[in-house]
Amino acid sequence: MKKSFKLEGLNCAHCAGQIEEGVAKLDGVTHVTMNFATTRLTIEGENDKMDNIVAAAMTIIKQVEPHIEVKKA
Repeated sequence: MKKSFKLEGLNCAHCAGQIEEGVAKLDGVTHVTMNFATTRLTIEGENDKMDNIVAAAMTIIKQVEPHIEVKKA
């Protein structure tokens, strides 16, 4: 399963890298791409774990950049 999100307010390339690295380590994630230029985060993972993956990804995003607004892309 694949899910994409727009991270509004992301203005730090280093932070984008931290988000990508953190999400990539989550259980069930098979591939993750964080495009800083478009502020789009794309997560691919196991279908049965996707709800947990997305919830954990939101936690990581808020830890790295608390002001970011996450929207479905």
